[in-house]
Amino acid sequence: MADSPAQTVGDVPEENRKIAARLREYAELLEQQGEDGFRVRAHRSAAAYLDRLQEPLSDLLERGGTEALIGLPGIGRAIAADIVEMLTSGRWRQLDRLKGEVTPEALFRTIPGIGATLAHRIAGAGDIETLEELEMALRLGDARISGIGPRRRQAILASLSECLSRFQRAPLQGQPREEPPVSLLLDADALYRRKAEAGELTRIAPKRFNPEGQAWLPIMHARRGDWHLTVLFSNTARAHELNRTLDWVVIYFHRDGEPEARRTIVTERRGPLRGRRVVRGRESECEAHYAAPPEALRAQ
Repeated sequence: MADSPAQTVGDVPEENRKIAARLREYAELLEQQGEDGFRVRAHRSAAAYLDRLQEPLSDLLERGGTEALIGLPGIGRAIAADIVEMLTSGRWRQLDRLKGEVTPEALFRTIPGIGATLAHRIAGAGDIETLEELEMALRLGDARISGIGPRRRQAILASLSECLSRFQRAPLQGQPREEPPVSLLLDADALYRRKAEAGELTRIAPKRFNPEGQAWLPIMHARRGDWHLTVLFSNTARAHELNRTLDWVVIYFHRDGEPEARRTIVTERRGPLRGRRVVRGRESECEAHYAAPPEALRAQ
């Protein structure tokens, strides 16, 4: 979609300006937190275009769906999905994370059928932090989410499915998403913990479990091949309850044009991997990784 010669700053809809401002704020935070520049440039370029776009983004979305946004200059699949999230929910999880303002309770309350009490109970039940993880837990009948009758469960699942389809997130119950190799995740984990201990990383002040507003949470951005990584210590209720906040590391990852996913890395406390750093959900791969000869690891 080409720029119209008649476009002027005064004709730009307010919603376009607000989303452009969020994209620019995201780019500035990435830069301040040490990102290598690729995502910084991409988001600033998208913001500059939206600052000139006269047609409301919501009209484009209603008329042509996410594909209409992807057709705009400088707006790839990942940024288009972020714009849809902002338009439909009023929030943007990635920006909130960089600002330390991510609270699962607030995210869950954006779903019809989930009030403050239920959102608090879900968030305090374990490591359910995202809408995708909530959808999976509800579909599998996770015992950690109790007190929801069958009809209410189905209504919430229907709302979640609609919401996630708008965000263009890959469904967890479908084809498995390709992920970085465990060697890459474990290397990023080791680098993050080393830099955090040396005080070399920017620290943010998470809103959750931090009444004093202290900037204690180190954040690291990295690029490994075509993978973009954001790495932080876990700030979940479960991590605080078990006093593992400085042991559990969460790595968010995505490739250009793909939705974001995450894995948690912990120190295993039992079994053959006891004492080793392990990617949760990929334990068998970690076991093979540690069993491989050193030359094979260097070749990965």
